[in-house]
Amino acid sequence: MEEAKWTERWRYQLAPRPSRPGVWRLKGGGFLVRGRVTDFRTGRRRQVMRTVHGTDAAGAYRLLQEALDEVRNGATKPAQRRMRFSEYAALLFERKVLKGDLESAQTRENWELMLRLHLFPAFGDVFVDAISKTDVERWLAVEAKKVQGGEYSPLTVNNWLRLFRGIMNEAVDELGLDKNPATKVTGLDASTRATYTEEEPNALAPEEVQPFLLAMRDRHPQHLAMVALGFATGWRPSMMRPLRRKGGSADVLWDKNVVLARRSQTRGDEVREATKNSTRFRVTLPSEVMTVLHWHADHLSAGRMRESDLLFPSETGGFRSPTVLDKPFKDVCQHLRLEKKVTPKAMRRTFQDLARRASVDGLIQRSICGHLTEEMTERYSSVAQVEVEAAVGKVISLAGYRDLLSERPGGCEMGVKPSLNDKEPLAAAPVSDRN
Repeated sequence: MEEAKWTERWRYQLAPRPSRPGVWRLKGGGFLVRGRVTDFRTGRRRQVMRTVHGTDAAGAYRLLQEALDEVRNGATKPAQRRMRFSEYAALLFERKVLKGDLESAQTRENWELMLRLHLFPAFGDVFVDAISKTDVERWLAVEAKKVQGGEYSPLTVNNWLRLFRGIMNEAVDELGLDKNPATKVTGLDASTRATYTEEEPNALAPEEVQPFLLAMRDRHPQHLAMVALGFATGWRPSMMRPLRRKGGSADVLWDKNVVLARRSQTRGDEVREATKNSTRFRVTLPSEVMTVLHWHADHLSAGRMRESDLLFPSETGGFRSPTVLDKPFKDVCQHLRLEKKVTPKAMRRTFQDLARRASVDGLIQRSICGHLTEEMTERYSSVAQVEVEAAVGKVISLAGYRDLLSERPGGCEMGVKPSLNDKEPLAAAPVSDRN
């Protein structure tokens, strides 16, 4: 029904009285709804005013209450576009690369391989919000069978699960998922799969280091300096490959016997201006090590190798391959008939054992090799039995084991036979003495 009289309020032609609280009929049709509420984001009063059409007064009142609730409690999140796991993971990977979260070329390569070869075949075509815990458990069961068949290590499969869980954690926050389906999924049992054992410690005993270096000198002299520096400092090969022996930013300060580890190279020509742990090291080396480095620099082949600023250049003057030491290590092990496998990682592990045997303070030890925690140093260490025997010897010496079975006056009074050769069993102490 047309109102007999209209009034102007808030620049609108309205009915003089509201049809419902906060709802006024508009001249020409529709309603103006208006109300005030405390905004949850600012804690301040905020006005909500809008026109609505195509409904009656009751419907307009309902729309007003919904609008007030949105301001009072927070607007409902807009529905997210459904994304398949392969699409979301690819976008996340790209974003992390741009942000510098995956700065290392090797880390990016590992991500790409795990996604393409292992996660995409299982989850790639599935919408992220449709992946369930059951889906993850079924995939893990399939991979567990491959582990039992010796195709993979449980540690490797657990790395895939860890990456998947991390991606889904991002999706929960970004896509508004109710939960991460992998949160309560436990990885494969790896307790019986020791990476390093007593038989295969991937480390040299202190007495094996010099023969190993001498064999490396005789059989692969071009790699001697790098291996010697690795055993002396525990540095990763990725820290040594980008070392510069000359130029405006030389890392070897020859006049000070100092070497600066401040870069990392894992793949190709890409160099990260920091080590793996985003730290930098300055190590003053003994003259014996510097002599080996001088010898190495003086014997670089003329041409690209000598022209290169690198301390350990390849034959083309660029970076050496990440696997350049694999074959020399294997050859030297066979030559020395070592009954264990020793890889370039043994340089880092052997340094820990040498430093401990030399009683180097733990803080100094970590400042040289770059470990950030004591736990990491322990993980890279292998305790020799001679150290165990010496330690136990010190313990029993303090405990007085030496005189434990010696004859002493009054021994029989405590129920102990004085003769060790006597075949009679040791007498038990009287009951009164046991309390």
